[in-house]
Amino acid sequence: MTRYRFVAKQALGSLFAVAFAMLIMTSSVAAEPVGGDVALHGMLPQSDAWRAYKARFVTAQGRVVDTANGLVSHSEGQGYGMLLAVAADDRATFERIWGWTRANLFIRNDELAAWRWEPDKRPAVADVNNASDGDLLIAWALVEAAAAWPDPAYRVAARRMALDIGRKLVLFNTPMGSLLLPGASGFAAEDRADGPVLNLSYYVFPAFARLPLVAPEFDWNSLVTTGLRLIEAAQFGPAKLPSDWVTFKSGNPQPAAGFPAAFSYNAIRIPLYLAWAGFDQPRYHSSFLQVWGKRGARGFPLVDLAKGQASAWAEEASYEGIPALSACATKGASFPSQLRAPQALDHYYPATLQLLALIAVRMRYPSCLKD
Repeated sequence: MTRYRFVAKQALGSLFAVAFAMLIMTSSVAAEPVGGDVALHGMLPQSDAWRAYKARFVTAQGRVVDTANGLVSHSEGQGYGMLLAVAADDRATFERIWGWTRANLFIRNDELAAWRWEPDKRPAVADVNNASDGDLLIAWALVEAAAAWPDPAYRVAARRMALDIGRKLVLFNTPMGSLLLPGASGFAAEDRADGPVLNLSYYVFPAFARLPLVAPEFDWNSLVTTGLRLIEAAQFGPAKLPSDWVTFKSGNPQPAAGFPAAFSYNAIRIPLYLAWAGFDQPRYHSSFLQVWGKRGARGFPLVDLAKGQASAWAEEASYEGIPALSACATKGASFPSQLRAPQALDHYYPATLQLLALIAVRMRYPSCLKD
């Protein structure tokens, strides 16, 4: 999630490259491609859940509002909104969200989006750095729109974004595989003392399966292979969970300096993207399911990795969509009926994750919806 960002430029230190290459080459994770044959369109019918979501979080102009974070908007949220609109076969809403995004976030000198827009600031975009998860989500949504509706402009826009994602955000030819930088600037080895710093929740695995439709010249599947290895390598503390932000400077992953060493609002998306892309092997989900199995009725745990214990609880019910998806993907558990309907009081982020989890179940594991 876009709660923490840094500023800067793209690079990779040779010391890191050698050390981390050894870690990657000895990883037990095999290269596993993501299936690219599943289209998003129609996976979220025009239901009460989608109508409630639009009413609460999408303005008439097409801005997706983060209701728990000062009513700001993010490239992440715009991308999520566009994906949900395609899934709901709601082209009018898609057009509104894409139109606002294009007009207000595409202010850089490339085809990437500024990451944050603040309604009470002038200029509303104070930091023109991008966020690679937001760019991936928007580009993916454009690919899905091009497949759903007959407008070549969607495909053209998706290709332009995918090309700049590949050129500016991905280090394809490192000894350890392909690395996705969190932004075009601010995270590389020469930008931070502990760089490179990555955010593993930015590896949007289902997007990597669809981008070859518009930018086949890049090896998107190499991001999948490396991302899976990174996630298995970044298991910290007694709970063996990844932190939101991870440094790979020494060759051994560690929680990055300057960020809480916690499994928190960013990293909770990792199992969502894994399951959505069909990576349902227990080894990818066991640590998540273990900590979720101990949560009782207190809510969704945000884990202090040094202690291996919850440091806080996200109490909104919509967060339960992610554990339910992991249980469905790995064990065939039924996706609870209460998570198929909107949670009236929940904020933008958990409400979005709930709908995304429901779509992932519909796309990959429909048997979990049989009562």
